[in-house]
Amino acid sequence: MKFCDNCGALCKPHPKEKKYVCPKCGWSCELDVLTVSRRLNPEEKIVVVGQSEREISTMPKTRVVCEKCGNEEAYWWMVQTRGVDESITQFYRCTRCGYTWRDYS
Repeated sequence: MKFCDNCGALCKPHPKEKKYVCPKCGWSCELDVLTVSRRLNPEEKIVVVGQSEREISTMPKTRVVCEKCGNEEAYWWMVQTRGVDESITQFYRCTRCGYTWRDYS
């Protein structure tokens, strides 16, 4: 992401040349780093916590009631699973039965 040095607007990459161009005033500069992005296919899964990390007990704990077994303690972590302009998703994993659920708040 690059902002215009003249007017502060968000610059866009030029479609054919390796430079940023300001849509407001026309200012331009060369791309310093070319970034590549891709979209996930619907079949691809987002790994929230991998299989090997499930055995690590150093994750933070909180007092929350497990929806499955009623235990009152769970590990928790946060992941940005949706768009960057939306809130993060908080996950919980019961310390007793291992049931995992999420909170979208």
